[in-house]
Amino acid sequence: MDAKTFDKKNLPSRHVTQGPQRAPHRAFYYAMGLTRAQIDQPFVGVATCWNEAAPCNIALMRQAQVVKKGVAAASGTPREFCTITVTDGIAMGHQGMKSSLVSREVIADSVELTMRGHGYDALVGLAGCDKSLPGMMMSMVRLNVPSIFIYGGSILPGSYRGTPVTIQDVFEAVGRHSVGDMSDEDLTELEEVACPSSGACGAQFTANTMATVSEAIGLALPYSAGAPAPYELRDKFCMAAGEQIMELIARNIRPRDIVTRKALENAAAVVAASGGSTNAGLHLPAIAHECGIKFDLMDVAKIFKKTPYIADLKPGGKYVAKDMFEVGGIPLIMKTLLDNGFLHGDEMTVTGRTIAENMESVKWNDDQDVVYPANKPITKTGGVVGLKGNLAPEGAIVKVAGMSTLKFTGPARCFDSEEEVFQAVTNRTYEEGEVLVIRYEGPVGGPGMREMLSTTAALYGQGMGEKMALITDGRFSGATRGFCIGHVGPEAAVGGPIGLLKDGDMITIDAVNGTIDVDVSDAEMETRRKAWASRETDYRSGVIWKYAQTVGQAREGAITHPGGEAELVCYADM
Repeated sequence: MDAKTFDKKNLPSRHVTQGPQRAPHRAFYYAMGLTRAQIDQPFVGVATCWNEAAPCNIALMRQAQVVKKGVAAASGTPREFCTITVTDGIAMGHQGMKSSLVSREVIADSVELTMRGHGYDALVGLAGCDKSLPGMMMSMVRLNVPSIFIYGGSILPGSYRGTPVTIQDVFEAVGRHSVGDMSDEDLTELEEVACPSSGACGAQFTANTMATVSEAIGLALPYSAGAPAPYELRDKFCMAAGEQIMELIARNIRPRDIVTRKALENAAAVVAASGGSTNAGLHLPAIAHECGIKFDLMDVAKIFKKTPYIADLKPGGKYVAKDMFEVGGIPLIMKTLLDNGFLHGDEMTVTGRTIAENMESVKWNDDQDVVYPANKPITKTGGVVGLKGNLAPEGAIVKVAGMSTLKFTGPARCFDSEEEVFQAVTNRTYEEGEVLVIRYEGPVGGPGMREMLSTTAALYGQGMGEKMALITDGRFSGATRGFCIGHVGPEAAVGGPIGLLKDGDMITIDAVNGTIDVDVSDAEMETRRKAWASRETDYRSGVIWKYAQTVGQAREGAITHPGGEAELVCYADM
């Protein structure tokens, strides 16, 4: 392929490179060392979420340099830029977590603005932590220029006295420490060895879940999302992505050709099969919204319900992302799902081929027990379950992978913030068998829909993981395990039933039949509603306040703008 293959008359970069009137624009490019030939080639934005906040993102800039080599080798002109990341593991357990979900929108918005402002023709996006993955994919389908997603890769597991460990073990160790089961010295030793390399959290938490989504939905090259961050093999995927983006420009294959309703169903199926994070129930609807596709939490839940759970991954199972990559990677999951009728094989991908065509050369590996055949699953229904009932008329979600108890009834103990419930857990001022209700943590009420890993991990560390239940209109981390129900909608701040609960109300959760109900009559609920007033937030200015003014409910993905359905013309066609 050479530069003559590309005619810029229909590409966005014509607005900044072509014709006498763009001489001032070209002068800036000459100032950066570009030649006239490079200016006349397609411009490919290479966006990373690189920063020094956490190991998830630290390797992204190096990988971006390899992507740029691939773009240049295929007669494109790469233009690198960065956007933000808020890393959940660092933001967890304090007010900083309010920034997490907001950052997803800021990432999507900032990538859009950079691409629009400079007239880039295509996008290769690299992301490493939780919200940065869906944020980058949202920007791709919003802009609808040829795009390829690259995951920065997972971290390697640590080793604590000969036992493999992840960051989940450290969070749970805090609970063990609080009840005297772990000394200060042991906790220090564990925290020093748990994260031995660059890369995102190694188990099937949110980052690896959304990385799995990137392959299943068709925006990432096969196998690319599974390779750990330290592996030199990642360079091959980055080089290939740089070269392949030029092929997508030449063939005009765009993200909305790839991300269809059936592709979203494929993504949901792979989340369920891998026992992935409940956060996928928030991010898949948001990605769909950018395309103008209606695909909400309960649509996701329908796919979860009929998909077998087949990947024995932490936090519910035994293995981490590195282990799955080494026995066959994400294509191994997709292959057995496809062969057994759980995937749509005719969906286009960034390879220029369909899912079925990509899977033709994938061979099943009998010499492993990380991924089970879809016709001989760990459990017949997915590792994540949707719930609905009079406590959550708009739905809720729970991760059941690895759980032995799928039904729970107990009295409510209500808290109006994460800090309140964490203090109760730390001080053990709760009773076994209670349902801890954490409200006013939704998208509007938080604002920002915080995750509650510090609380759930502390409970697990205290030995209460499946002896209690937690319910919130906020979120739970992908590392959470136990009977933890998130995304309860409508949220308390907009008058949802969760805001009307009182201590002692009996709550029944049934993850087999998909129900969540409180034993309070409709008449009593209406009486409480008339007396209810929303809690005031402390956030009266700044970006978190701004977010609260526009954000929608969790069922639709906590989105902040009208989306693809309202679009008159997309960026790619301007």
